[in-house]
Amino acid sequence: TVSTYQTASQEEAETDSNDSEKEDSSKSSKEQSILDQATIMYQQYNYDEAIKLLKGQKEFVSNKDYMDLAAKCQVARSALVEYPLEQITHVFFHTLIWDTSKAFDGDAKSGNYNQVMTTVEEFNKIIQILYDKGYVLVSPHDMATVNEDGTMSRGKIMVPKGKIPFVLSQDDVSYYHYMDGDGCASRLVLDENGQVKNEYIEDDGSVSVGDYDLVPILDDFIREHPDFSYHGRKGILAMTGYDGVLGYRTDIAYKTGENLQDDQKKFLDDNPDFDYDQDVKDATAVADAMKAEGWEFASHTWGHQNIAQISLEQLQADTQRFKDNVDPLIGGTDIIIFAFGTDLTVQEDYSGDKFEYLKSVGYNYYCNVDSSKYFVQIRDRYFRQGRRNVDGYRMYYNPELLEDLFNVKDVFDPSRPTPVPPMG
Repeated sequence: TVSTYQTASQEEAETDSNDSEKEDSSKSSKEQSILDQATIMYQQYNYDEAIKLLKGQKEFVSNKDYMDLAAKCQVARSALVEYPLEQITHVFFHTLIWDTSKAFDGDAKSGNYNQVMTTVEEFNKIIQILYDKGYVLVSPHDMATVNEDGTMSRGKIMVPKGKIPFVLSQDDVSYYHYMDGDGCASRLVLDENGQVKNEYIEDDGSVSVGDYDLVPILDDFIREHPDFSYHGRKGILAMTGYDGVLGYRTDIAYKTGENLQDDQKKFLDDNPDFDYDQDVKDATAVADAMKAEGWEFASHTWGHQNIAQISLEQLQADTQRFKDNVDPLIGGTDIIIFAFGTDLTVQEDYSGDKFEYLKSVGYNYYCNVDSSKYFVQIRDRYFRQGRRNVDGYRMYYNPELLEDLFNVKDVFDPSRPTPVPPMG
């Protein structure tokens, strides 16, 4: 009896000990997770949120690591300086070229790729140089905020002295049909770890998953250099909708079979098992994952329209297509980045029917293309910013316009054919 009692007691003691160890391990894991989150906030200049997170833990006063990090945040916060909003530049890229031998193979599309696209090799060099110079990614939403009545207020960006806020965007992230086989990624996907990556179709038809375009490349860079991002910001993807989004064929035409272009018909013919609803589901999952990681989306108009040339009625019809086919996937947006680099007006301030319509349907942030170092307008009812193209055309013909960012000779891809074809 005594032996049985002792054995039971030992088992209970061991169980209690194991439970205690599990509890300690769970507690330690949670505390480390909180510390990791707060550390990234600290690295990304988000000192107030880091302090709030740490002080919100009941064990704050008994956790030396928490208290030390909170103290570091307070010291760093006191040294921040306000950056002039009107001196924030905005750079943009198109889809990056992974295999230059395919993009620059001399066919009819090669000249366009050479003009408006950037290679992966160039982009990797550019972001490293920007990081080394102290550039930090911010969002237009940091630069201006929208009030309940639709008016705009100036934001405030506080960074350590020497840091240079900038905005980055990428246009046309749809992986259009015409790009098939031309050395670019085919779509964005979630890998087995839930991270956003690209699919790339190899010559033999097999599919590789990796960093073949801007989004996963920048994600990885910021994992290694979290201080390249202000409060977790990444970039803005300017989306059209006519070929779907993010490489998924999500436009309603793929479901109805109506008003299809030739390359869309060919896609459906080549893919008889295409599942429209699955593509919508997958695209939405990728967009959600991107937003959770600090990415934002903008309208680039559904049909890549020239805002200066189309009528108000055409703008309304196109915008409705975007709201029907794209907004549900990306969760809506209040940013519009105009295609072809055009703008609503050549006048100093926005006015007129097109602006009033876009404002009425929820657009507060407007971007055109401007080769100047920076162009920022914060008005009572809108935010407006010029963007600078970083591509073959600009690097070849106007390298001096990029010299504040980088020396073109240091990044220009030797596999890029020259002379780069002129625009027009």
